[in-house]
Amino acid sequence: MSILPVPDTAIIVVAAGSGTRLAGGAPKAFVGIDARSILRHALDGVFAAAPMQVVVVAPAGFEGEAESDLRAAAGERAALGRVVTGGATRQESVVAGLAALWGDVTRVLVHDAARALTPSEVIDAVAAAVDDSEGAIPTLPVVDTLKRVDEGAIVGAVDRSELAAAQTPQGFPRALLESAYAEARTAGAEYTDDAALFAASGHRVRRLDGSELGFKITTPADLDRARHLLAASVGPVAPRIGIGTDVHAFGGQGNLWLAGLEWPGEQPLSGHSDGDAVAHAIVDALLGAAGLGDIGEHFGTSHPEYAGAHAPVFLARTREILAEAGFAIGNVSVQFQGNRPRFSARRAEAESVLSAALGGVPVSVTATTTDGLGFTGRGEGIAVTAIAAVLSV
Repeated sequence: MSILPVPDTAIIVVAAGSGTRLAGGAPKAFVGIDARSILRHALDGVFAAAPMQVVVVAPAGFEGEAESDLRAAAGERAALGRVVTGGATRQESVVAGLAALWGDVTRVLVHDAARALTPSEVIDAVAAAVDDSEGAIPTLPVVDTLKRVDEGAIVGAVDRSELAAAQTPQGFPRALLESAYAEARTAGAEYTDDAALFAASGHRVRRLDGSELGFKITTPADLDRARHLLAASVGPVAPRIGIGTDVHAFGGQGNLWLAGLEWPGEQPLSGHSDGDAVAHAIVDALLGAAGLGDIGEHFGTSHPEYAGAHAPVFLARTREILAEAGFAIGNVSVQFQGNRPRFSARRAEAESVLSAALGGVPVSVTATTTDGLGFTGRGEGIAVTAIAAVLSV
């Protein structure tokens, strides 16, 4: 195995945001664009650039997922990567990244994982532009007509020739950036980006040409844009489809667990674990799509550790099994048949729980009755059918 030279440049990939506006069922960086997460796409661009130390700052509890994405993107450069836990604010997360830099690093880039499609050429250009006294950031010209407003009324125009839209990565001499962060911490000041913090310490930041692909994924519309761009660039990829079914009779102990949720006061289902037929059908659909057996093989009575386990345990482990075999989940659709519980009021909650357990992939859940026909119509139990799409990665 060849020994990688120690680089003098590092990039801190900030992936610790919650992603509230994206509403993807997981922290933003771990929401899927296609078969890969936002973070994985960002790291693909980073590792396509010139070799540098790569520090991923992940939210607490997601360090393992970040490590998996890092290693998958790094390939033979895995030794250059490291995952650290972020803080409550972006500045605290960057400080955590700075603390993990090697002693040989003299230039540091700070990159938002949410700018997942940033070309490697932009990363290389920013790194090359940093010198001992100046930082560098990629920007785009502001194309919209801008107005100054006061209490809802337009009071004047803004000269957009003096403005630029900032992107990442933003690059700086390490010593000056660390000093600027120390000053900001002492002053209790918060800045919108690292260039503003660096400039507030009296240092110059030069601009470089950015890329339209360097947009920030913040809202569902941004995520759709990223998906369309990736689909157009790589062409259609045929997914593998799996179908799963599960049936459970009423008659268990405690409360009903269904679609990852507890339903107090509802009659429980019987089963080896919690009887959650929705989660179990999803597991079978995913395993079937990947050709990896069925739920009985991986979670049956020969695995007592899953007795009483709930949906997030089953789904998270299924995702791991697929990942180990080289598959990523595209999406899941599931429908259950039964007279109870009344599902519509908790649909969004159930979809969010199931999606989060699968790493943020889209999950839709529907419910229907059978007009009094069959065992579900007689209220004897619940039947579920799930369909899942997986992709090779």
